[in-house]
Amino acid sequence: MNEGFNLNCPVPLGDHATVQMAHGGGGRLMKKLIEEVFLRAFGAEKPAAEAASPQSANSPTPSLRPPASPPHDAAVLPTNAGRLAFTTDSFVVNPLFFPGGDIGELAVYGTVNDLAMAGAKPAWLSTGFIIEEGFSIESLKKIVASMAAAARTAGVRIVTGDTKVVDRGKADGVFINTAGVGFVPDGVDIAPERVQHGDVVLLSGDLGRHGMAVMSVREGLRFESVLESDCAPLAELVEAMIDAGGTQVHCLRDLTRGGLAAALNEIAQDVGVGVELEESAVPVIEPVASACELLGLDPFYVANEGRLVAFVSPSAADRVLAAMQAHPSAIGPASIGIVTAEHRGIVELRGLFGPGRVLDLLSGEQMPRIC
Repeated sequence: MNEGFNLNCPVPLGDHATVQMAHGGGGRLMKKLIEEVFLRAFGAEKPAAEAASPQSANSPTPSLRPPASPPHDAAVLPTNAGRLAFTTDSFVVNPLFFPGGDIGELAVYGTVNDLAMAGAKPAWLSTGFIIEEGFSIESLKKIVASMAAAARTAGVRIVTGDTKVVDRGKADGVFINTAGVGFVPDGVDIAPERVQHGDVVLLSGDLGRHGMAVMSVREGLRFESVLESDCAPLAELVEAMIDAGGTQVHCLRDLTRGGLAAALNEIAQDVGVGVELEESAVPVIEPVASACELLGLDPFYVANEGRLVAFVSPSAADRVLAAMQAHPSAIGPASIGIVTAEHRGIVELRGLFGPGRVLDLLSGEQMPRIC
């Protein structure tokens, strides 16, 4: 027998001297990059002026959540005028136009949805364009018009921006950066640290449409019915959920890079809870399931741009789910699991015959360039 033969599956390297594509994929390497590079530099200490003196009631300097708080989709900043939510995002999707949307619409809705996940009512956006020399002016006009229409739909205004042109081959057509500001109503406190044992996990709709719509164009796949992205604004849905559940809506996450699996693992690991999902309760439409099977992908890890997951107190879960079912932004919402004190930091997917597989963070990259 060959002594060098090994049946063990190697674990992907966790330490890299250079940035890998998987660092942007919403999985284990992205989490490691954020924690060890960005949070270590930006989130560990208060500014010197804030650390030197107590926060006064009249000071305009915001007092942030403590550095130990789990990361959230938007920072909530207390000011004299109330609490602001502030977020930023960048969009590098390829192709730029896909069934159900384009990079412009995606940029607006993606930013608005990050604000909504903090319970905020979005108000203003900024946008920065990095455009490759030779990019079609007509295509640029379509993208900008799409952004303007999406902003009107979402009830926000694009109030400032910037444009840079780079050499051919340096930007893959166009990249878009955004920032968004919104207001958090009094009494609303939606954050990862509020997740509790016993919380019910609610999903706003079927999984995987956006990622598979992008991949269908990229790979030239054809289906009997057109598979369109779920790209949509979620702020009004969140408002309806909060009206129904109040402070018993504990945490929200939109299911972008890394999909449902990444969102649940981030909460489980950051807060120190376990999550148990019922596989049969998680909706996946047939075209998405077929495309995933054809491409060897798992719909639990596929990106969405119009879906959210909510952690809600069991006493309010039925009311919140009913509000979701009545709202047009939720497509077949469902109760899919619970938060448990067991197996902390782990998401477990239960099948028809009891405990099933562990739904872990990806160590590599499943799908490139979907947002």
